[in-house]
Amino acid sequence: MAFSMLQLFLFGALGPRLVGELGVSPALLGWTTTVGFGTAAVLSPLGGRLVDRIGPRRSLVLLLSVSAAALALIGAAPGPGFLLAAVALGGLPQALANPATNKAILAAVPPGQRGPVTGMKQSGVQLGAFAAGLPLTALAGGIGWRGAVWTAAATAASAALWALRAMPADPPAAPAGSRPPLVPRGAIAWLAVFSLFLGCGIASVNTYVALFGAQRLGMGPTAAGALVAVLGVAGIAGRMGWAKAARPGRAEWLPGGLAAGAVGAALLLFAASSARPLVWAAAVAVGLFAVSANAVSMVLVLQRSAPGRAGQDSALVAAGFFTGFAIGPLLFAPLADAGHYGTGWLLVAAEFAAACAVATAWAHRTRRAEAGTR
Repeated sequence: MAFSMLQLFLFGALGPRLVGELGVSPALLGWTTTVGFGTAAVLSPLGGRLVDRIGPRRSLVLLLSVSAAALALIGAAPGPGFLLAAVALGGLPQALANPATNKAILAAVPPGQRGPVTGMKQSGVQLGAFAAGLPLTALAGGIGWRGAVWTAAATAASAALWALRAMPADPPAAPAGSRPPLVPRGAIAWLAVFSLFLGCGIASVNTYVALFGAQRLGMGPTAAGALVAVLGVAGIAGRMGWAKAARPGRAEWLPGGLAAGAVGAALLLFAASSARPLVWAAAVAVGLFAVSANAVSMVLVLQRSAPGRAGQDSALVAAGFFTGFAIGPLLFAPLADAGHYGTGWLLVAAEFAAACAVATAWAHRTRRAEAGTR
C-alpha cells in the first residue's frame, strides 16, 4: 500500500525542488496527480476483476514491479512530457492496491480481526507519505531528487521479490465467467461518491501543502516536505485507530464525522496564512480525519460486499476516490498559480463538507432501512 501511492507523496514533498530544478510549474504539479489518479480511476474496475481472477499474490507482485518501473522512469525524466507518461504508468499499481490487499485480508484474517488489520494495511499509504516527506526529502538534499526517487524504485523492486517469495501461492486463475457490473450500486455507490469528494480535498492538500509552506509561509524545502511526513504519521495513527473502532452499527456513522473534522482541518490551513504554526496542526488534523476516513470506507466495503465481490467492490469505491484525486488538484492549480492559497483551502473545506453530507445522508438512509427490516 505504501508503494502504490508513493509517487503522489513524492511529488507533493519534492514539489519545491521540482519547481526549481525541472521547471515544473504549480499547475503542472497538479497535472501529475491528475494524470496518475485519472489512470487509476479508469483502470480500477478492470483491476478489481483481475484481482478476483488471479489472486492477491500475483496481483501484489505485479503492483510492486510496476511501481518500481514507474519510479525509475520518474527519476530519469528529462522533462515534463516524459514525467507525465511515467506518472500514468504509476496509475496501475494504484488500481490494484485496494482490491489485492482487501482480497488477501478476506482470505487470511478471521472476521473479528478484519477491521484492525484493514486499518493497519490502509496506514501503509501514510507510511509512504512519511517516507516521502522525511527520509526521501532529506536524501534529496544530499544526493538530489533523482537519486531519492531511484532509491525508492530499488526498494519497490526488493519488495516485489519479497512478495513473490513470502506470500502463499494463489489458486489457479479463475475463468473469466460472467462479468459483474462496472457501475456501483447500493452502499458501494454511496461510498464511491463519498470517496470522490474526500479524494478531491486530500489530493489538493497532498499536492500543494509543501508548496504552500515554501511559497507563502517562508519554509525551506526540507521543512516544507516535513509537512507531508507529519500528515503521514497522523494518518497512520488515525487509520489504525478509526478502523479498529469501525464495528458494525458504528462504522456507518464514522465517515460523516471524520469528514466534518476534515472541514476543520482545511479551515486551519486557511488560517495558517496569518498564523504560521497552525500549518502543523492542520497537517495533523488532515491525517487524523480526512485521510483516516478512507480506511473506514474500506472496512465498510469488507462488511457489505457480496461473496466473491470484494475485489470488484473495493475497486469501484477506489475508483471514486481516485477520480477525486484526479479532479481536486486541477481545481486547486489555478489558485496556486495565482498565489490564492487561502481561496484554495476554502475550496478544500467545501469538498470535505460535501463528503460529510453524502456520508451522513447514507448513514440515515441505512439506519431507516435496517430498522424497517426488524
